[in-house]
Amino acid sequence: MNEHYPFVNPPLPYAYDALEPYIDTQTMYIHHDRQLQRYVANLNAILSGYPELQNLSLEELLRDPASLPDAVRQGIINYGGGVYNHLIYFYGMTPSETRTEAQALYPAIIRDFGSVERFFDEFKAYALAVFGSGYAWLVVEPDGRLRIVMTANQDTPITNGLCVVAGIDVWEHAYFLKRFTDRAAYIEDWFHVVSWQVANDRYINCINGG
Repeated sequence: MNEHYPFVNPPLPYAYDALEPYIDTQTMYIHHDRQLQRYVANLNAILSGYPELQNLSLEELLRDPASLPDAVRQGIINYGGGVYNHLIYFYGMTPSETRTEAQALYPAIIRDFGSVERFFDEFKAYALAVFGSGYAWLVVEPDGRLRIVMTANQDTPITNGLCVVAGIDVWEHAYFLKRFTDRAAYIEDWFHVVSWQVANDRYINCINGG
């Protein structure tokens, strides 16, 4: 993703079929090339009439929505958030096993959740508890502690001063073709493709003030 307007939809960092059998090829194609592309196009359309916003990054646009012009505030929250959230999601998955590469994140998970198993159970419970469409996130609070939160629609944790480590999209378009309405099965699938190396890098960035 380029730093500011006009935003572009970057290619996936892996092939469309790379996450099989956990996330199917057709879903990845539609989700990235259709859904995310629509968010990018709509965000650019909104920003085209506001040159004072065109040099701002996605995070700068989303961190303080109250500072945005009234006429476009909700549109930027919806479409800018849609772009930001999807990039976290897509770039936070991998076809390879990377659980052993969370050298900084792993001890923090043990510290704040007690065990990896308790973390997985709590994360799954939050992801299941999202009403309708939204996301579940692993975030770092300002005090450096890990926390799991939910957001609705395309709202983002950074609006609340939280730094994102990992996130799962639980809109039905993320899993309907393979799992129909079985969100629990999709969440289990997602745990098989999380890039803990990426999550670890994001965690390090968060605790270093990123």
